[in-house]
Amino acid sequence: MNISRLTYRSRQFWNALLSPNKRVPSEALLPHLSSAQIVLFRRMQPAEQLHAYQLFKDLESAGQTTPDLLTAALLHDVGKILLPLSILDRVVIVLGKYFFRKASRRWAAGTPHGLRLPFVVAEHHAGWGADLACQAGATQLSVELIRRHQDTPNPNPDSQIERLLAALQAADNES
Repeated sequence: MNISRLTYRSRQFWNALLSPNKRVPSEALLPHLSSAQIVLFRRMQPAEQLHAYQLFKDLESAGQTTPDLLTAALLHDVGKILLPLSILDRVVIVLGKYFFRKASRRWAAGTPHGLRLPFVVAEHHAGWGADLACQAGATQLSVELIRRHQDTPNPNPDSQIERLLAALQAADNES
C-alpha cells in the first residue's frame, strides 16, 4: 500500500469516526436526485453520504457537469445499504485485501456472514447499488457508472462512458 493510499484510507477512517451527526443538506441534492433517489441516498450511513457528496463536489469543482455522472457520484456506494458495514468491518477489508489478497477474493465470493461479510459487500456493492439506482429511476448511464465504479481503470479511455468512469474513479480515489 503506497503512502497516498494509506493517507486516503486513514482520512476515510477518521471521517467515518468523527462525522456520525453531519448531514448533507437536502437542498444540495434536489437538483441532482429524484425523490426516490434521495430516499436511497438518505439510507446510506452518514459517513457514506458525506463521502458521496464530497465526491460530487470534487467532480463539480473539476468542471464536470454531466448530470448522469453527478448522480452516479451521489449514489455510487448506495449498494452498501443492503448490508451496512461498521468501521471495524471497513478496517478488516483494507487490512485483509492488503495482507491476504488471494484469500480476500475467495472470501468475497462466499456467503455474506461472519468475517466474509465485509469482503462480500466490498466486492458486490457496486452491482447492488446499480440495481437499486435503476429501480429508483436513474438513467442507464448513471446505472452503468455505478455498476462499474470499482472496475480496473482504463488507462486510455476512448468513449464517453470510459471518460466519465475515469473521472468518477479518480475523484473517488481522492475523496
